[in-house]
Amino acid sequence: MLVIRRDLVDAMVAHARRDHPDEACGVIAGPEGADQPERFIPMINAARSPTFYEFESGEYFRVNRDIQAADEDYIVIYHSHTATEAYPSRTDISYAQWPDAHYVLVSTRDPEQHELRSYRIVDGVVTEEPVEVVGSYMFAHTGRDDTVDRP
Repeated sequence: MLVIRRDLVDAMVAHARRDHPDEACGVIAGPEGADQPERFIPMINAARSPTFYEFESGEYFRVNRDIQAADEDYIVIYHSHTATEAYPSRTDISYAQWPDAHYVLVSTRDPEQHELRSYRIVDGVVTEEPVEVVGSYMFAHTGRDDTVDRP
């Protein structure tokens, strides 16, 4: 299950809307070993394409160096789909290289609402996982309905 704060979801959706009709992409880093997304890092889609994303190589190198220096992990790898559902394409699956990451897709095909879904992608196998959107991590997994807001 991906447990993620509302502000991080809002940031991913805003980035996806801002870059539409091209796909948006980025990562959310978090403390090493914690599986807790904390630091939102929007990135440049070097492909500038409505059907494909590719991290700009220089930016990716800097982000990777910064994440390692901060003792962080890639917790979420996100990108948008502009005309299709939020499900990984064959290309997305073939490019998935972080087996512990949550792969979040945001579909912006409907201008009125977004679709957000999360997956684990390991060795080409895609497994959808539930997403729990919370106001704060201190309330996560409590089972209290007033702390959970599902997209």
